[in-house]
Amino acid sequence: MTDLWGRLTALLGDAERPARYINHEWGCTYKPHEPYRFCMVYPDTYELGQANQAIRILCNVVNEQAGMAAERAFLPAPEFCDLMREKGLPLFSLESCAPLIEFDVVGITLPHELAATNVLETLDLAGIPLRSVDRGESDPLVFAGGPCAFNPEPYAPFFDAFSIGEGEESVPEMLALHRSLKERGASRTEMLRELAKLPGCYVPSLYDWAGEAEAQDAGSWIRPKHEDLPTEFTKRLFDGFADSPAWEPCIVPFTEAVHDRLNVEILRGCTRGCRFCQAGMMYRPVRERSADNIVESVIKGLEETGYDEVSLTSLSSTDHSQIADILTRLNRACEGKGIRISIPSQRLDSFGVDMAGLVAGQKKGGLTFAPEAGTQRLRDVINKNVTEDDLFSAIDAAFEAGWRRCKLYFMIGLPTETDDDIKGIASLAQRAYDRAKAAVPPEQRGHVRMSVSCALFVPKAQTPFQWDGQIPPEEAMRRVNLLRSSVKYRAVDVHWHDPSTSFIEAVMSRGGRECADWVERAWEHGARFDAWSESFDQAAWDAASEELGFDPVSVAQRSYDLSYVMPWNHISTGVSNAFMRLERKRADAGETTPDCSFTSCTACGACPVLDTDIVTREVRHA
Repeated sequence: MTDLWGRLTALLGDAERPARYINHEWGCTYKPHEPYRFCMVYPDTYELGQANQAIRILCNVVNEQAGMAAERAFLPAPEFCDLMREKGLPLFSLESCAPLIEFDVVGITLPHELAATNVLETLDLAGIPLRSVDRGESDPLVFAGGPCAFNPEPYAPFFDAFSIGEGEESVPEMLALHRSLKERGASRTEMLRELAKLPGCYVPSLYDWAGEAEAQDAGSWIRPKHEDLPTEFTKRLFDGFADSPAWEPCIVPFTEAVHDRLNVEILRGCTRGCRFCQAGMMYRPVRERSADNIVESVIKGLEETGYDEVSLTSLSSTDHSQIADILTRLNRACEGKGIRISIPSQRLDSFGVDMAGLVAGQKKGGLTFAPEAGTQRLRDVINKNVTEDDLFSAIDAAFEAGWRRCKLYFMIGLPTETDDDIKGIASLAQRAYDRAKAAVPPEQRGHVRMSVSCALFVPKAQTPFQWDGQIPPEEAMRRVNLLRSSVKYRAVDVHWHDPSTSFIEAVMSRGGRECADWVERAWEHGARFDAWSESFDQAAWDAASEELGFDPVSVAQRSYDLSYVMPWNHISTGVSNAFMRLERKRADAGETTPDCSFTSCTACGACPVLDTDIVTREVRHA
């Protein structure tokens, strides 16, 4: 493969952070002589992508295969992208500094909807044709996976295949099949036909896109071009997760990265059932790793990396049935070593006095709790299943244990929300601040800080709220201003997300293949790095809409009857549409649904469809 290192070094003096682009970090795997090569790409900068667990897991599992090598690539920062284009330097892998276009397969994770234009920036900078239909026999296959693959249609023309679900087993299978076909001299078309036969592998070019009326009659927006093609794609599940080692060999960066610490995944899945939460649907069922596995893996990981902080990651880490034992043992093992054991998010109803004493030891930064809504009525609508008493008990425990800063996370624009719910956020935050001050010694009350962070509700595919439209950006700002005026305490800070970017998220979450043209045209107008507030270019998206005659407002804000067939109906998380419709009806009635990992089965459908079951290490109590 071509080595671009000499050309790259000539540009590094002009790079803002040269360490983003150099290789041989501690712990990296380099296999230069393997005949089959795969490059895993995170479509944003190194600092954001290096901590991504999908990059680490998939590179590790591919590098374990005989005859295969996996490398990493990240999108350079905007100014370096421009410099590379000016100098004719194509996008390269980190390990071998080889052009992406020379790899057999390029895999791009889709971490969030605002990465769409960065996917095109990545492909263009690599010299790979943007659309699969334009790629030739010598071009690499381009795969996608990640959260946004659960509605792949807005990205469909840009990818040769999607891996739906967990990739530990499915990605090596896809690569092994491609390698075998390539060695036999199969054409690109033949390769795609064969890949389409693998469970959980969706090849969009083999399907025509139906019109709305036809899709509603047929129950699907896709029409197979050949009779032997599957018409439904159920996510792949790594059924061995619970018994797999929690220690995943990881890389220690040369430069500071976001979440620059040892990350150990302690459980996968969440069945709390928040009706807005896509992750809670797509990672079901709950599967816990054992306390012994986790503790041994953390100790080994700290020894091999030198990190002084470890994060016990999952969607809801305090729900692990052995979390108290895990934290007790880790705190004991790390005592006196200056190592911080952290949990990225804390459940209000499981953060009591004991948990407060176990989390973070002596190093207490800030805590984040997520009531999500300001009133109990709306929390019942979204199935949050926490109360004000849960919040106040958690605040009491945290501030008595030594914390002095807390962030409360809410959404605005949730289905059925009223102005009283918005005012309820202000009231709840102010009362939480009062509880926090009361829980600390009088001389320390001046150090108490409470902040409120508000995101605009984005209706996500594969959730009970997928049929609900998003409120307009101008209405979102009216509600933000109502909240700001309702908060009377100067010590309570209010922050909010830009409704304009949340609008793009909603379009990409709910749209079909018609969105691909919109994304491409916006990118041609300069849209990229849309998740960066300083880079987001509303004018580029507006120009794309006008030129194409595309109405993104109808995609983001339209509400549908529950019988409406959504554009991702052919993709399944295992959770049935019948269950999601029932959950949406329960939302209107203000009825809550319990967590099946604490109680009995709620008949979501995931376990029988995926031929698996919940794995917990001890009996869990609600």
